[in-house]
Amino acid sequence: MAHDTDDLPRPPLDPSALNAALVRPGGMWHGVDVLPAVGSTNTELLARARAGAPHGSVLATEHQTAGRGRLGRGFTTPDRAALTFSVLLRITVPADTLGWLSMLMGVAAVDAVRRVSGVRAALKWPNDVIVPAEARAEAATADGKLAGILSEADFSDPDSPTVVVGMGVNVSQTRAELPVDTAVSLRGEGATDLDRSALLGAVLGGFEELYTVWSAADGDAEASGLADAYRGMCVTLGRGVRVHLPGEELLEGTATGVDAHARLVVEGPRGRRELSAGDVVHVRPGS
Repeated sequence: MAHDTDDLPRPPLDPSALNAALVRPGGMWHGVDVLPAVGSTNTELLARARAGAPHGSVLATEHQTAGRGRLGRGFTTPDRAALTFSVLLRITVPADTLGWLSMLMGVAAVDAVRRVSGVRAALKWPNDVIVPAEARAEAATADGKLAGILSEADFSDPDSPTVVVGMGVNVSQTRAELPVDTAVSLRGEGATDLDRSALLGAVLGGFEELYTVWSAADGDAEASGLADAYRGMCVTLGRGVRVHLPGEELLEGTATGVDAHARLVVEGPRGRRELSAGDVVHVRPGS
């Protein structure tokens, strides 16, 4: 279906400005490459990693045609309407700390969205960037999903394990262009700035700061302050939740914490559970 977007300024990303701002001696970013279109930035960057692409490579696209989200969900985005990118990390921290990487990206993204756009974003465990119902631009009874994050690891080379972290942020989509009713865009939430280059620069700048401290702490989220930063942005905590677990198990209870291993702690009728995976639904009082 065609949509009238004549009133929507959708300038291209500016790789020259991004590289000038982000790539510097001693920094972690090797370079930002922008493709006109690609199926999945994660898939493409994993292939580049296997061909020798270095730590700190960033791949963005103006139009992702076969994006992959959590639980195998697929999605596409209109040309220049979303910020879709992936980063390549050559890992030096213990493998059992890698669950924090997508959450680290979430913290960087929420901070960047708040600063650049003015939208009051938050996190839903484990790594969805949302606009909570109480922060929506118009009266709403449900949270809106603004961005999703997907981390994928490749241990085929034991001497150089690789993780690619990808994210797609809905920026200038109209309501009709969003894939599902639960999705929102920065434009729809009254953003003061829809500059995707500025947003990407802010996300990558924040990610570098967090990653540098976290990796220096050997992946210890508590010692590096990452765990506390995440908890401070995660609105799942303290909420009633309904969690769809692998194997079609359903758990209901109250989310009381996120532990040092990035697991969601849920207190339910059968006691305390620590969850490393699951699809969380926030339950509003009385529902």
